[in-house]
Amino acid sequence: MRTLISTAFISLDGVVEAPGGEPGYRNSGWTFKNIEFLPEAFDIKGREQQEATAMLLGRVSYEAFSPVWPDMADFADYKAMPKYVVSTTLTGDDLVSNWGETTILRSLDDVAALKETEGGPIIVHGSASLNQHLSDAGLIDRYHLLVFPLLLGAGKRLFSGTDKDAQKLELVEHAAYANGLQKNVFDVVR
Repeated sequence: MRTLISTAFISLDGVVEAPGGEPGYRNSGWTFKNIEFLPEAFDIKGREQQEATAMLLGRVSYEAFSPVWPDMADFADYKAMPKYVVSTTLTGDDLVSNWGETTILRSLDDVAALKETEGGPIIVHGSASLNQHLSDAGLIDRYHLLVFPLLLGAGKRLFSGTDKDAQKLELVEHAAYANGLQKNVFDVVR
């Protein structure tokens, strides 16, 4: 079974919306504001590209990333990697042609079936709504969280507000950096 890893820039109060400057959110670009950049705090992002063998995205994140990431040197390892987009509305005509093989999945059952295939880890970037559904369905195996020392209030959250049984996580890696960022890597305990 493949490991499904959710990776996120997250504020201390759980917001994951528009960390890179995506339009339409009051605090858009919050990862670049008032936080000193320390390269070592972002080392995990390079490691994710090296270890992942596929990328999973929701429709909104796909539509935000696909016009930009294929030509960015920072994301070169993702270009050739197979990508899967969970959407009930996208069609093959909506997919970009310069970002490698992309498959549209229509349901969480399709994601569960993908996890059963041969291969290495699948990384989920962005995709707040998809992350909530994946978590609620018990499909996420690991979280890579870069926690920013910010309180953003309103905004899309990584975790849903669904009333459910407690889910234990095991902290398997962590670090704190001089700029206040914290890296927390959790495995989901089953």
